Amino acid sequence: MSITIFTDGASRGNPGPGGWGVVIIMEHEAGNMKHKEIGGREEHTTNNRMELRAVIEGLRVIESGQKVIVNADSEYVVKGITLWIKGWITKGWKTASKKAVLNQDLWKELLEVSEGKDISWNVVKGHSGVKWNERADEIATAFADKVSL
Repeated sequence: MSITIFTDGASRGNPGPGGWGVVIIMEHEAGNMKHKEIGGREEHTTNNRMELRAVIEGLRVIESGQKVIVNADSEYVVKGITLWIKGWITKGWKTASKKAVLNQDLWKELLEVSEGKDISWNVVKGHSGVKWNERADEIATAFADKVSL
């Protein structure tokens, strides 16, 4: 079975009310495909926090040992987890300019939920017609705006 996740975050104001959305696609060898949608809301947050929360919550439902492709339209998330995080940890959660890493709590949580999973990370262009990324955006936006889907 292959698992692909599309994630997105939204914030109305930065900070302001925000939402996150995830679409999890499970494709079985027989070609059968199922998808699951999840989302949530925070009253006072930032867009980057919602982008991180979406990935965390998407990975939380994936079992250890599974291979998963994560598609996010946030370079902050993908570059953070694939390029920057090792340096942050080595420097005691400080950036190259010796400032504290923002959203450190969520980066640590992302590391925790990533453990034991074989994850490929991709940046997808947001608002470019990628079906499942558009759906993740709809979910995140609806939660940010307190609108029913």
